[in-house]
Parts: sequence; structure tokens; C-alpha cells
Amino acid sequence: MWLADNWKDYEVIDCSNGEKLERWGNYILVRPDPQVIWDTPRTDGHWKKKNGHYHRSAKGGGEWEFFDLPQEWSIRYRELTFRLKPFSFKHTGLFPEQAVNWDWVSSIIKSAVKKNAAGHPDRPVKVLNLFAYTGGATLACAAAGAAVTHVDASKGMVTWAKENAAASGLSDAPIRWLVDDCVKFVEREIRRGNTYDGIIMDPPSYGRGPKGEIWKIEENVFPLIELAAKLLSENALFFLVNSYTTGLQPAVLTYMMHTALVPKHGGHVEASEIGLPVSTSGLTLPCGASGRWFT
Repeated sequence: MWLADNWKDYEVIDCSNGEKLERWGNYILVRPDPQVIWDTPRTDGHWKKKNGHYHRSAKGGGEWEFFDLPQEWSIRYRELTFRLKPFSFKHTGLFPEQAVNWDWVSSIIKSAVKKNAAGHPDRPVKVLNLFAYTGGATLACAAAGAAVTHVDASKGMVTWAKENAAASGLSDAPIRWLVDDCVKFVEREIRRGNTYDGIIMDPPSYGRGPKGEIWKIEENVFPLIELAAKLLSENALFFLVNSYTTGLQPAVLTYMMHTALVPKHGGHVEASEIGLPVSTSGLTLPCGASGRWFT
């Protein structure tokens, strides 16, 4: 498992009976997590000192209950700053487990930028981030020295990502912010002849595009991986696919990415669960899976 264990402003303190107890900076939240099927004693005192609690409804969805929680606050990861706010369906605007992938892409980009500066200063590292949400991966790539194209169907999420960029001192970084349907954008980029050195995609299990386009990950993710592979440059560096869908296990990600990428581009594919350490138990909370192609 790839573990996001370099956080200082975030931790999973405990988890039990369908919920996880988290520290986000100075605030304690309790949120539902379907992976937490064990029922262990809630002995940690933070369970009784929470600032916010998302209660899931038996009918679907749910609602927040707040105890002295600001409408918005910030946390940091390395040199990046993220603005947080509790909003619909338990989210805060950040998936902390993805930090393990931010570190991975950052290290690849930094090595490539250093190499380019020594021999090919005219070749920037170009990254495409699809389903880019509030910009965690976008900011990590930009901070490492890449030019990033950030694409998400939600105008609100793109605006939030821009705010995170400003908070991180990256307002002037070479980032293109686009509100668009990811599949249609990729198709247009292919027609334009554009290429990228790195591609990241974090597709939802189910979603709708700006014009009502329906996305179902089981039906659409492999065709999109095949399509996006056409945008890889001759000297491509990486391709990252994230999944929070139960059926898309690491072995499935490996098979799809190997099939779509290796025959033409060579390289290697690895996939694994990603997770977060749990402070009280010393165990690991699984948080989805990621597949990585690299040269």
C-alpha cells in the first residue's frame, strides 16, 4: 500500500463503526467512511471534542452538525496551502490520501525539470490534470516546475482550485484553468495535435458534465485512458489514474493501463491501494487505489 504519511496538518486519529475521526489543522471532524466496517471502542477523547460531524441519512445523503467550526479554514502540505470548507456529502475540498501521489509526480517533474535545464531548457514539462477538483495535484505539479492544464466540469471547483493556488503563492504559475467536459476536451486536444508529458485523472464513480453528459466509471474509464494515451508526448514521463470505486481494484487498474499504454509507449505500470495511517491503532485506513505508468 502507498501511504500518505508525511502530513503535519492532517491525521486520522481513529476510526470505528462506519466513521473516521480526523484532525484538519486545529479542528476535529467526524465523517462517514464505508471502509470502516469494524466496531472498536471509541476510547480517544477527541470523539467527544469534535467541531463538526457529518451524519449520513438512511435515505441517502446526510447533513452536517457543527460545534464551533469556522465556515472556512486552511491547512498546509509541504509548500502548498489548501482552503477547506465543509460542503455537500461529507466533503471538505481535499482528499489527504492523494498526497502520496502528489509526492510521486513532484519527484518525477523535478528530476525532468533539472535535466531539461541542463540540456533542453526550451522544453517545459507539460501536465494534464483531468477531473482536477480543487487542484491538489495541479498545485503539486506546478510547484515542482510543470506547466499544468487543469480541467474540471464544475465551475465552482475550478474557482476553489484557483483560490488554493493563490493561497499557495502560485497565482502566477503556468496553469490553464478550464471548465469543460473531460472526455470532450481530450478529443479536441487530439484534433489540435497537443501533447503532454504527464497525465493525471481522478474520475468520479458517477457524474455529469457541464451540459448534462453522463459519466459511469465502469463503462467510460478504459475508453478515456485509451483516448488520453494519444496525448502523451514522445518523451512522456507518467500517467496516473485514481479510483475510489470498489470494482476498480489495483489489479484492474494495472490491466487497463498496461493494455492502453505499454504496447506503444513502453515503460512500466504499478498499482496499489493508497491509505492513511491511523494514530490510535498504528494501522492503515484504505482510501481507494491508484495506478501509475512511468518510463
